[in-house]
Amino acid sequence: MTIEAVVFDIGNVLVEWHPERFYDALIGRERREALFAETGLSEMNLQVDLGAPFKETVHAKAAEFPQWHDEIITWHDRWIEMCSPEIPHSVRLLRALRAKGIPVFALSNFGIGTFEFACTKYPFLDEFDRRYISGYLEMIKPDAALYAHLEADSKVAPQALLFADDRPENIDAALARGWQAHLFETPQGWADRLVAEGLLTESEAI
Repeated sequence: MTIEAVVFDIGNVLVEWHPERFYDALIGRERREALFAETGLSEMNLQVDLGAPFKETVHAKAAEFPQWHDEIITWHDRWIEMCSPEIPHSVRLLRALRAKGIPVFALSNFGIGTFEFACTKYPFLDEFDRRYISGYLEMIKPDAALYAHLEADSKVAPQALLFADDRPENIDAALARGWQAHLFETPQGWADRLVAEGLLTESEAI
């Protein structure tokens, strides 16, 4: 079936997202592993991605673990350093698709406060034709309901969607609904897939 719209994840597709790398540089790997294991920072981030208020959620977690207070508050105060840098080749692909009139959607696990902050740093996040952000919808990948919402709202048939995401479980959820999908590992690999699908020429995908 002809592809009618291309769907981008954001974290690690358009912008690098590596909180572990950030904390390793800040406090060392051993302390970072203890921090994450003892406090559940990853689970806290899932709450934010599901719509919980960013600042209040982080501060509540810091109050719960006073021995890690400063490190947890850093998740809020220096969050943009974890969500960086952008991946320039992927951004060029997004813009090349839109320049050809191909609808481009975002489907991402992202909090409301964090997404709005990211938009101030990364202007291309305002360039999607449609955005499906988990915090606003209170649904998170790989929940099938989030994929179904995109289908219903965009009115694009599942088989006509091509989705790039860096997490296998999110790709599997898309494939289970009949989407076409690409496990993102490098921007060049994604560019090659877009060329192979006839959506971009090799020169447009550079």
